[in-house]
Amino acid sequence: MSTAASASVPPLLKRLLDDAAVFPPGNATLPQAVTGHREHRSAWYAALVGVLLLPASGLKEAAAQVRADERIEVGVIGDLPLSQLSTALSGGDPRISVQQVETAVAKRGEDPQPGLRALLSMLAEHDLMGYAEIPLTWGLLGALDTVAEARAAGQPVAAKFRTGGLAAELFPTPMELAAVICACRDRALPFKLTAGLHHAVRHTDPETGFVHHGFLNVLAGACAAAEGAEVADVAAVIGTTQPLTLMEAARTRRHAERPLWVGYGTCSIAEPLEDLIQLGLLGL
Repeated sequence: MSTAASASVPPLLKRLLDDAAVFPPGNATLPQAVTGHREHRSAWYAALVGVLLLPASGLKEAAAQVRADERIEVGVIGDLPLSQLSTALSGGDPRISVQQVETAVAKRGEDPQPGLRALLSMLAEHDLMGYAEIPLTWGLLGALDTVAEARAAGQPVAAKFRTGGLAAELFPTPMELAAVICACRDRALPFKLTAGLHHAVRHTDPETGFVHHGFLNVLAGACAAAEGAEVADVAAVIGTTQPLTLMEAARTRRHAERPLWVGYGTCSIAEPLEDLIQLGLLGL
């Protein structure tokens, strides 16, 4: 990455977007995803982009798309049972540099603790950074305590939550999202998000009627939480549809590191990139 490219992306936005091109609704093929990620990593906005997210079951096929002299940083999404996931991570191609593993530890309504303990054990075996995807339902706070305790003991692990999906109930309310962000804040626990964050500002999808969170709302909300805001105040930021409020929040903090929120996976780098440019928060 060139110095000019790095300088075009302020610290607040660096590595905000993990490249999830192969996942719905993008559904790129593995060759398309590797080629596209290569282009992102050489573009002027390269510092905005994090790892290429790949399903564990596709690691070998993806390696075949990588050039002999190339090295691609990837995040592995656990689409396999943990026992098979551990096997998939062993003896991988050196051109595929696995930086992190992200996997769900329970379905909605299930106790997350057994899956969480199994994930922590697997991560320790492979000495990898892990993101435990925890449902925003029963057992959430106890699971956050477990993750925070493991992190405090030196294990590289953080939380992950879903902010959308194919059904309305998969979209948390602003208050629910604010509460979990503040719960992470109170535990000094970083978090990732996934699903639904297609655009910068909170909006209603005209096709589904679902109200989507804006990634700029989440960013401003995380900043507010890190600075000590109460849940209701963070929820107000997450729930606003006024771009000027969010733009100002981002501009005043642009030279600071992003607090709490590690970033999110998006099947389209182009959509959030275009929004950031249009809002004047990113440019050549």
